[in-house]
Amino acid sequence: MTITMTMMTRSAALASALAALLALSACGSSPPVPDWKMNAHGALERATSAYLGGKDSVAESEFARARSQVGSTGDIELAIRVELARCATRVASLVFEDCPGFHKYAHDAAGADIEYAAYLAGTLPPSEAGRLPEQHRAVAGTASDVAAGAAVVAIKDPLSRLVAAGAVFRANRATPQVIAAAVDTASAQGWRRPLLAWLNVQALRAEKAGDTAEAARLRRRIALASE
Repeated sequence: MTITMTMMTRSAALASALAALLALSACGSSPPVPDWKMNAHGALERATSAYLGGKDSVAESEFARARSQVGSTGDIELAIRVELARCATRVASLVFEDCPGFHKYAHDAAGADIEYAAYLAGTLPPSEAGRLPEQHRAVAGTASDVAAGAAVVAIKDPLSRLVAAGAVFRANRATPQVIAAAVDTASAQGWRRPLLAWLNVQALRAEKAGDTAEAARLRRRIALASE
């Protein structure tokens, strides 16, 4: 199923990261957009915002609403991409799960979705990155950690940048540049959950390096973001 998109920056970013997930259009010259598309788009937008903000109950409720709306179509491809969207927000926040919603439908997944799931899991070989969205292809398609880190930092969309940072971190390829970029991105957007996760990574690295002053500064930032 093909769905075009001109709406809402944050969901647009997530859709781009997942190869145009739930892209919607409401142009005056176009046919009316079915209710399920509008409802699913809005619910996924709210679920993403709530999760990144650390509001679990709202995130779960809105995701269930988005999933139900997509389920009304019986379109497994769309269901897969909604599940991958959910997993992507978790990877951006360094919450590493097995993405059970995707695996439920994995037998029906297309190659691009399988590659994206492997990318989120940190297991995609560089040679198999050809069908990822372009910005993620540049990250996953190189064997050089430094080049991959530079590709992460170069991603313009904040959510896509955080997803890429989480993916390379999960693959044990994150450079200090990537970690710093993830902290700065989450801070600039006011996304509490990923900010706390990435600040903790920085603090642990500082403590391991014996930089007590830097570790203390980062712990103060963590305390502030936790209020």
